[in-house]
Formats: sequence, C-alpha cells, structure tokens
Amino acid sequence: MSYRQADSRTGSREPLYERMKGAILAGDLAPGQQLVETTLATTYGVSRTPIRQALTRLEQDGLIERTHRGLVVRERSPDEILDIYEVRIGLEASAASTAALRRTTMDLIALRRLDEQLTSMDGSDAQAIAVANREFHQAIWAASHSEPLIDLLTRLNLHLSRFTATTLSEPGRWQQAGEEHHEILAAIEDRDPERAAEAATHHFETARNLRLAIWARASDT
Repeated sequence: MSYRQADSRTGSREPLYERMKGAILAGDLAPGQQLVETTLATTYGVSRTPIRQALTRLEQDGLIERTHRGLVVRERSPDEILDIYEVRIGLEASAASTAALRRTTMDLIALRRLDEQLTSMDGSDAQAIAVANREFHQAIWAASHSEPLIDLLTRLNLHLSRFTATTLSEPGRWQQAGEEHHEILAAIEDRDPERAAEAATHHFETARNLRLAIWARASDT
C-alpha cells in the first residue's frame, strides 16, 4: 500500500500523510485523541503499514506525541502559544532583516502585489484574509533567500496551524495589521535591516498577545 492509495470511503488519492495532517489541523482528529493504528487503518481504508509511516512523519512534525497511552494528537495550551511565538518572533525578524539585505526587484514586485491585495480586502472573509496574510509573509521568507530560515518557519507554521482561530478577525486587527505590513515592506524596500526586524517583531508580538487573549476567552466559555 502507498500514501497515494484511495480512501475506501471518499475515493481521495491525496497522500495519506496530508489527509491525516489536514484532519489534525482541522480538529477532526482532536487534541488528546488516541491514535490507534488498526482504527485509523479502517477509517482511511488502508493497511497498518502506511498508517505507521504517516504517524512517524506526524510525530516528527510535532503534531502528535508519545504518551503512556501511546500516540496521541498534541494538546493545545497557552504555554505552547508562548513557546511558538518566542521562536517565531525571532525567526520572522531575522527573515525580514535578511530580506532587506538580499531582496531582488522581483521580490519587491511580489511583495507589493500581495500588499496591494491585502489592502483591497475588507477583512470580512476570515479564511481568505488568513490565506492572503500567510502568502505575504511567505513572500518575505522567500525574499530572504535563506533556505534554513524558510525551512524552519515552514515547520513552525505547522505548530501554529493547530490553533485554528485567526487573530486577524479581532476587531480593528485587520486594519492594524495592514499598517504593520506597510512598515515591514517599506523597511525591506529601503534595505534597512534593523527597521525591518523591529517592524516584524512588533507585528508578531501583537499577534501573540491577541492569540493569548483569544485562548483566554475560549477557555472561559
């Protein structure tokens, strides 16, 4: 059996790893849920071997973990939010700073286009703005021309994706984030690495604080 075996119920030929990762990020495989190979094999219509292979990759990604109950989907916690953002703030600041030094004309064209796209959106579609926002920041990563930074940020983004609520839906945040994006882009355009790092740091510190507030509200309900 391969990762590309069709799901017996849906006919999907998406790789098994991607399907299981998507289920975790969407919450269909819930935090704390025990992952039993035989049950998953039945659910996805495959043998235990590809399930085991997919679970190995998901464990390497940090999306699942080993406990006394076996493999489970990682729980979410405010401490994890702090840990993720502590690392992310440093990496995003480094990416913006490096982009300011290494960006090309084509990088600026891509960043300006994405910034204009973000500005034209009214913020009413949470999923659309989250996708557009992610593409803007990924363009900054690309402009850094640093493969290690891009790899680390891509992997870190997996952890953050487990927290499904977007900070951009908070009242006034979409407009504020737009202004912060302009500041980061202007610093990159001016080849000012220190200003780019400071703007990125401020942007993601604000996002961290909002995400903690979202978590606190959800915990009180």
